[in-house]
Amino acid sequence: MIKRTILLVGIVVALFAGTSALAQDKDIVSLAVGNEDLSTLVAAVKAAGLVETLQGAGPFTVFAPTNEAFAALPAGTVENLLKPENKDQLIAVLTYHVVAAKVMSTDLKNGQKAGTVQGSDVKVSISDMGVMINEAKVIAADVKASNGVVHVINKVILPPSK
Repeated sequence: MIKRTILLVGIVVALFAGTSALAQDKDIVSLAVGNEDLSTLVAAVKAAGLVETLQGAGPFTVFAPTNEAFAALPAGTVENLLKPENKDQLIAVLTYHVVAAKVMSTDLKNGQKAGTVQGSDVKVSISDMGVMINEAKVIAADVKASNGVVHVINKVILPPSK
């Protein structure tokens, strides 16, 4: 599992490193579309009808779960969320991954809470283990886009139950 995670981190970093100079010319959606390891996120954003929003002026900070993060959810979760009748629930999950501001890694503080577009806060934890957003580890930080920044995370974070 550790080797697989290290390989995944290397792939994500390599995919973004090659485009870092060009990334600032692309909006958040275009960046995600250009990274095959974020294809599940892209499909979810399309199903939720959030493409135009995330292509807007922003600024936005997106905590972007990898395909592996979506695959780690209980069996059937992603398929269920992608059903048209569950669009509101999908929107809630996705907007819980978005902050309506540009937040670079250097702006983050241990214990900080950040309000998401969904309406609930995420908690930032910083330690020797790295940066965590709730229970998700940031595996690639500060991927700049024309309308904000993307931080790739290794888990899907779910909004608190109401």
